[in-house]
Amino acid sequence: MLAHISISNYTIVSSLEMEFSAGMTVITGETGAGKSIMLDALGLCLGDRADSKAVRHGCQRAEIIAGFALAELPQARAWLHDRDLHTGDECLLRRVITVDGRSRAYINGSVSTLQDCAELGAMLIDIHSQHAHQSLLRKPMQRDILDAYAAHKPLTQTVEQCASDWLRKRRELELLAGAKDEHTSRTQLLAYQVEELDTLDMQDNELQTGERELKLLANAEEILHGAHQALELCENQDSGVNQALNLLDSDVHATQNATEARELLKSAAIALSEARSEIQQHIDSVEIDPERLAEVQRRLESIYDIARKHRVVPERLADLHQALKAELKELADGGQRIEELQQQMEVLSANYITAAARLTKQRRSATKKLVKAATKVLSTLAMEQCQFEIALVPLKSDDPHPHGSEEVEFLISTNPGAPTRPLGKIASGGELSRISLAIQVVTANTGTVPSMVFDEVDVGIGGAVAEVVGKLLRTLAERAQVLCVTHLAQVAAQGNQHLQVTKSSSDQAVETTLRRLKKEQKVQEIARMIGGVKITKQTLAHAREMLEN
Repeated sequence: MLAHISISNYTIVSSLEMEFSAGMTVITGETGAGKSIMLDALGLCLGDRADSKAVRHGCQRAEIIAGFALAELPQARAWLHDRDLHTGDECLLRRVITVDGRSRAYINGSVSTLQDCAELGAMLIDIHSQHAHQSLLRKPMQRDILDAYAAHKPLTQTVEQCASDWLRKRRELELLAGAKDEHTSRTQLLAYQVEELDTLDMQDNELQTGERELKLLANAEEILHGAHQALELCENQDSGVNQALNLLDSDVHATQNATEARELLKSAAIALSEARSEIQQHIDSVEIDPERLAEVQRRLESIYDIARKHRVVPERLADLHQALKAELKELADGGQRIEELQQQMEVLSANYITAAARLTKQRRSATKKLVKAATKVLSTLAMEQCQFEIALVPLKSDDPHPHGSEEVEFLISTNPGAPTRPLGKIASGGELSRISLAIQVVTANTGTVPSMVFDEVDVGIGGAVAEVVGKLLRTLAERAQVLCVTHLAQVAAQGNQHLQVTKSSSDQAVETTLRRLKKEQKVQEIARMIGGVKITKQTLAHAREMLEN
């Protein structure tokens, strides 16, 4: 669950720190006080796009840190372990935004991508924004809701993989079958290039060996002159060492130092002898050969010329040779490849049909359960006459589709006897928000994320229905942490923890603060939400009654 959040220099917040507990936390405040700022900041930690305008005026950067307890999140712990990011029972997400528009994201202190933050964030917390009912109008969202409720993600991944592989094979097949002229031209070019490289017949390590030999042949005279001088010096030194050894090889030189000196001179004599032998072999290996020098130069120039022609470094010619031969063989085997692709597509199509049929069956089963559960919740939201359906509309094309064999569409009828139609064509704003809330509550009950945020999803709701909404969220909070931004007293009264957002202004700046309310402060805030600016004894009594109930 979300354990704490720290915000600094973000929009109109200079510094804010808050710890959270289990149960239902409500966030309230005057209109425009910035109730959603904390959730917007949390969204940045979860991978939302950043804007330099988010940095507080006069500051150089904004920073948000969100801490999550991982005790009930095995999937998130495994994700962190796989990436060597696991540091204990808490996960810290950090986001830094600079005034010049740059942004950095961190997971447990390590720089991370926004994609990774979003992927991990989906395992940590589920955010239902006040505009969620708008996304509910889109068919892809409706399909995602149903599939998440059915909990058959591995099956949807199998269907998507089979369809994607089939479509990729079909594109390759179309290229092979529809571009014969291009293939012919390409084949001719490759044949010429391969023949040229075959003629070159460059061997492994030939370039390095040739360059060493060229260096040796080009400097043969200088090498031999220096080697003969070195050999002469060694012979002179050898004579001197032997004379010194003879002078000390007498009984009169009986000290320990003389003995050690003799041993060293013997070693020096052996070393000089070996050195002379090595130098002689070196001399024997070097030959002044103008013809061989010209031959090596011509060979290396051929290698360099062909490398330049193919725009690769000489060391890569062998790899290029193999790659061109492989491509030529593939094009030569084009007919065989077409047959292979057709066979592979048949297998993929059969696998897709099997998986898609299973997916359709599971979707039908989940559809019945979701409709039943959502209808039950809708009846508590003063929508007893609402008829909610989920249609599975078969796709017209028989080709494999990554999302299965059908479209998912939510249908609604708000008047008895009227046919069901798509959500956007029937429901009003208030009805749509209630339908959205019902679906969110139902699907949240089957979710695996133990923290949920509801950002003013109760908009357009009031009266007794608002009280039901509050109780629904309170019930939901018995199995998951719930954070709810609300403007309704009936919902706020249900909170286990109550946070109040206030905004103050001065000549220099505007400041938003967040504080946890105690019992009597809760009464005052609920009374404000009921009665507005003027709080009377009656509104205070009503607020106490709501909290007690």
